[in-house]
Amino acid sequence: MNILVVGNERNGQECREKFGTEHTWWRVSNYQEAQDYLETTEVIFDFIPGPTLDVKIFTHQIVFLNTTFITLSTLLKNSSASRASFFGFCGLPTFLNRERLEVSVANEGDVAGLKEICGRLNTMYSLVADTVGMVTPRIVCMIINEAYYTVAEGTATRSDIDLAMKLGTNYPYGPFEWAERIGLNEVYEVLLAVHTTTRDERYLICPLLKKEAGF
Repeated sequence: MNILVVGNERNGQECREKFGTEHTWWRVSNYQEAQDYLETTEVIFDFIPGPTLDVKIFTHQIVFLNTTFITLSTLLKNSSASRASFFGFCGLPTFLNRERLEVSVANEGDVAGLKEICGRLNTMYSLVADTVGMVTPRIVCMIINEAYYTVAEGTATRSDIDLAMKLGTNYPYGPFEWAERIGLNEVYEVLLAVHTTTRDERYLICPLLKKEAGF
């Protein structure tokens, strides 16, 4: 298939590692550059977050939109004129190249199309609710936030927490190691988006994390 990645080089590399090099891959940094590839593109992975996207630029493709900080249904408010098929995914580093692709749909009628395209991409998938933060990102970021609270209280060191989580829970990374791989600013933005939406105190951002993220 012809697959277009809208994002940075790291995003493109993670896509190739996840879905294989047998596809034809293109990568662009912005929507203006994407225009040159849309006619022959079959699948698009759009890693650019935020509500500024005009989805009408996509006409017939299968489009995976980064819905980490905003719901798919919100992004698709102005999509009635588009014949493209849209799905939500987490575009943060480390969340794409896993055994299962975490995906959301805006309409139940899109589930059959999701099954078909994931079959063509040769990946298993998990269908999750169309909510801010999805499932895995909000859990991981909540754990990172709790780890920051633990350090701020003087209960344990960062290295001790990382080691304990990897040995005790078999996580691939400790909370601080994972935060570095994701990007601390992105962790902060996930927590902020989820807390703003849910008002759940579990996502109230630790002052130490906020300070280190530069906010």
